[in-house]
Amino acid sequence: MKNIEAIQAFVALGQESRLNVYRLIVQKGDTGLMPSQIHEMLGIPNATLSFHLKELYQANLITVERQSRNLIYRPNPGMVEALSGFLLANCCGGKSCESPKSLKKANAQ
Repeated sequence: MKNIEAIQAFVALGQESRLNVYRLIVQKGDTGLMPSQIHEMLGIPNATLSFHLKELYQANLITVERQSRNLIYRPNPGMVEALSGFLLANCCGGKSCESPKSLKKANAQ
């Protein structure tokens, strides 16, 4: 992943309503959500929601599929994995990135 792609994703997620929309879409996974469902769950006005969905789509964080007259929004799992990999690529000086708490739990078992 290039820096510019990561920056676009972080900018898209850097707004509270948009982050809430994205988290809701991620929770639904492959099932996806229609804008009307997102509107009902989050109470975001339709015009604002349309703008947020466009921003998430342009950042490649979500996909959209047309099913007859409906649009279904789903998370882009490849982008989620790429973004996680980008963040962790040089993490912890090449050592395991486990926190001290998780290490204690693993040793206790």
